[in-house]
Amino acid sequence: MTIFNEGRPRVIDANPGSLFRLVGIGAAAFLLVILLFASITKVGTGHVGVLTLFGRVTGEMLPEGIHLINPLKTNNELSIQTQTIKESANVPSSEGLMMNLDTSLIYQLNPDKAAEVFQKTGANYETVVIEPMLRAAIREATASHSANALYTGEREMVAKQVQDQLVTQLVPRGIVVENVLLRDIQLPATLKASIESKQQAEQEALAMSFRLQKETQEAQRKRIEAAGIRDFQQIVAQGISPQLLEWKGIEATESLAKSGNAKVVVIGNNKNGLPLILGQ
Repeated sequence: MTIFNEGRPRVIDANPGSLFRLVGIGAAAFLLVILLFASITKVGTGHVGVLTLFGRVTGEMLPEGIHLINPLKTNNELSIQTQTIKESANVPSSEGLMMNLDTSLIYQLNPDKAAEVFQKTGANYETVVIEPMLRAAIREATASHSANALYTGEREMVAKQVQDQLVTQLVPRGIVVENVLLRDIQLPATLKASIESKQQAEQEALAMSFRLQKETQEAQRKRIEAAGIRDFQQIVAQGISPQLLEWKGIEATESLAKSGNAKVVVIGNNKNGLPLILGQ
């Protein structure tokens, strides 16, 4: 249909087909833009993307960065960074005493099993699997040790036992156990005071034993020294004879007689026949 405008000699084409084509092209371009944006997804640093299609896990995983995917698929991000769970629980000892144990579990998600973890456990796998297993492992480990042992020297052994049990249970589920740390063990006040008193008494006993050992060694040293002096004196006494003393006296007399710096008066000594020399 063509319309003639009498005021202005211009022809306006009002064909509905052309108008519909323009609207269709615009709508298609708009949908294309929407699909393009829907096909672009981003995976953050330290994460992996698990793709699902209408709620079904496809098994596809995306590394860090920007990716172009099927716009009908959904990207579910899971962290593969090292994470820490801090657990504070009341646990029994082998005697049945209740203790408050503060524990830290350091772990991370295995990237190769992220899709399996998301499918079988879900994104909240920490609450569903890790925390209950950590509590159970702590209780089982502490139940085989006494309170005194846990408070004094067996912390590392308990931590190793908890870690070994968690590795056995969590690694097949896609969780990598890096370390288990026992931060603090709090005992009942009376038991703690009793253990500390016992430790103090043991330290004092060790100190006394050390002092006694030291005194014994010193006495032994003095006995050996005295025996040496006695033996020396016996040897010297056996070697001194009247003849030796007389000979030494003669030598001394000769030395004094030859000296030109002193006046000497010699008086006979009737006891041993040697002269008595007086210097003036």
